[in-house]
Amino acid sequence: MKKLLLTCTDLMAIQFLVPHIRYLSQNGFSVELACSDVGGRLGDLHKALDGIAPIHTVRLVRSPFSLGNRKGYGDLKKIIDGEHWDIIWTNEPVMGVMTRLAARSARRHGTKVVYMVHGFHFYKGAPKKNWLLYYPVEKYCSRLCDMIITINEEDYRMAKTFHAGRVEKIDGIGLDTEKFKLCNVNRAKKREELGIPEDAFFIVSVGELQHRKNHEVLIRAIGKTAIKNIHYGICGRGELFDELQTLANQLKIQMQVHFFGYRDDIIEILHCADLYAHPSMREGLGIAALEAMASGLPLLTSNVGGISDYVKNGVTGLSYCYNDVNGFSEGLRRYYDNPQLRQQIVENEFKIIQKYDIRKVERKVCSLMNMGG
Repeated sequence: MKKLLLTCTDLMAIQFLVPHIRYLSQNGFSVELACSDVGGRLGDLHKALDGIAPIHTVRLVRSPFSLGNRKGYGDLKKIIDGEHWDIIWTNEPVMGVMTRLAARSARRHGTKVVYMVHGFHFYKGAPKKNWLLYYPVEKYCSRLCDMIITINEEDYRMAKTFHAGRVEKIDGIGLDTEKFKLCNVNRAKKREELGIPEDAFFIVSVGELQHRKNHEVLIRAIGKTAIKNIHYGICGRGELFDELQTLANQLKIQMQVHFFGYRDDIIEILHCADLYAHPSMREGLGIAALEAMASGLPLLTSNVGGISDYVKNGVTGLSYCYNDVNGFSEGLRRYYDNPQLRQQIVENEFKIIQKYDIRKVERKVCSLMNMGG
């Protein structure tokens, strides 16, 4: 049985990696975790794993500028050098850098180091400071691992210019497509609960109220359409709540824009909507858009990052530059006026969503951790 050390934040583990930990544990790996507690979710992670994998706490924070990360480096060094690991699988920028630095000695003794990229901070259109800070660090640290795994095509092409011995791309981090496909919800009753008229054209977005998620462009696009029957519901909390609410008031569409806050009934909400909007400025993949696709909703998105891997404009969605209010407004009108377009987009989406299914991705990740194909 191969010994594998997985390093990541508690949030990354609880949101995306628990199924992989289970699968690896059932398929020839003894897995242990080294996690930072940036989200206060280590307790939840212990419950989710239910004894499958021991968890070591690492004192890292997300900011690359924190001097406190030296303690986290020391924690990682102690864990890594404390015993022999066949594989070290690391995730996320700060954890990824610190793990690769701490594993230099272990690599000389045969440990293979795999770095999974969930979205580089440098990308087309990124701030110059991101390129100045993150690009040289990632390029240097690529020398300190045996494989880089990316989850989108843009990052894959970038990683191929680095120094890792091997670069692979997988189709996302895994989505339980069946869970999102099968939902028995009373559409009319759910809409009533949410304050959405039964005959409204209902658009949903899921994401924190922050600049990167770019809800502003959708609110402006709705105002530009002047279609009173469009209602927009945003599931998420964040610092821009007051600003976005003020914008809706200024555009006189405050009765059409609904702030639902944090929700634990996302699947039900998706199944009573007509359209999913994902106008982000940047996405490594955009898992929420894939969830909507699996739920049978047509997509209206920006054309950035990993979103471009699965949203082909006019085929599996309508996509525009993230700051193109006119484009998003046009997309809203096209979907609103053309039920046949919506149906065709959904049919095309179902042809590609299965490659993102967790069962396929689990097998691929396991194969790569075995240093296979």
